[in-house]
Amino acid sequence: MSDDFPDPPGLDLARLRTHLDAERPGLVAGPLWAELIEGGRSNLTYRVGDGSSTWVLRRPPLGHVLATAHDMGREYRVMTALAPTAVPVPETLLLVEDPEVLGAPWYLMEHVAGTPHRDADALAALGEQRVHALGLHLADTLVALHAVDPAAVGLADFGRPEGFLERQLRRWERQLESSRSRDVPGIAELRAGLTDTLPGSPAPALVHGDYRLDNVLVGPDDRITAVLDWEMSTLGDPLTDLGLLVMYTELARRYDGILPGAALAPGFPAAAELVGRYAEGSGRDVSTLGWYVGFASFKLAVVLEGIHFRHAQGRTVGSGFDRVGELVPLFVQFGLTALKEN
Repeated sequence: MSDDFPDPPGLDLARLRTHLDAERPGLVAGPLWAELIEGGRSNLTYRVGDGSSTWVLRRPPLGHVLATAHDMGREYRVMTALAPTAVPVPETLLLVEDPEVLGAPWYLMEHVAGTPHRDADALAALGEQRVHALGLHLADTLVALHAVDPAAVGLADFGRPEGFLERQLRRWERQLESSRSRDVPGIAELRAGLTDTLPGSPAPALVHGDYRLDNVLVGPDDRITAVLDWEMSTLGDPLTDLGLLVMYTELARRYDGILPGAALAPGFPAAAELVGRYAEGSGRDVSTLGWYVGFASFKLAVVLEGIHFRHAQGRTVGSGFDRVGELVPLFVQFGLTALKEN
């Protein structure tokens, strides 16, 4: 621990303080405290403070980690690159890829004021008009992200857009096998259907990989103050981000009570309006979006299956993991439906 403050799971405050004093002298003014920020189901996120300043620290989950997931350097690099653009991101402060310090790679960034809207009732308190405007701003921010010229911000080598969708399918199939502990009905059919109906991609862009209302902070003026959770970002097909946003919006409404989400708040735009807003702002053809919704469903089914696998091993931190496994078939079936409607 650091002085009299207890260490949260996965974070040694004394070692953190020693490293910060060596690498960023003067940054920390008093005894460090930290708390695990609930809500994430992948990387661990902590709020860290010294009595006068507050920061956020990110590190991979404990235990079983998929080979290509939880890349701290990737998150840090993309947020650093986006700092001068119209995409709101936290200021990055320090990246440490040596696992000797805290047992895993980690990075530190500024703490940005804002609310992560995950609860429909809390969001509904804003009123329908404000909720609706926020939903449209979410789509507009995605348009701004996809308008960034990767080369202009030093990210020309951040991914390989050629053959992006084929590689993505192979990657997520491999990650499913890495976490497979049971049979998941329909998931092989979904994977085969995605392969057989692969669309042609539009011009490549910087993609977030997990874009949704849960992964942004919203200020008191209902504007997005920061886009977070960049661990899956790369250069690729921008419609993968839109497909994911549609999937989350529609799934929350279809499985009310099982998949709670802010999209249930009265006034939040329907998926069709979000798609129309994005298409108008970006000028992109969205006629094959059903495939991308199916792919988003497959990807999230794999992510949740990995979390279910870690939970079964007793390697998760926080609450709510006991029900993750039962959500996987819902994503699979939703993906199959979206693919058939494409």
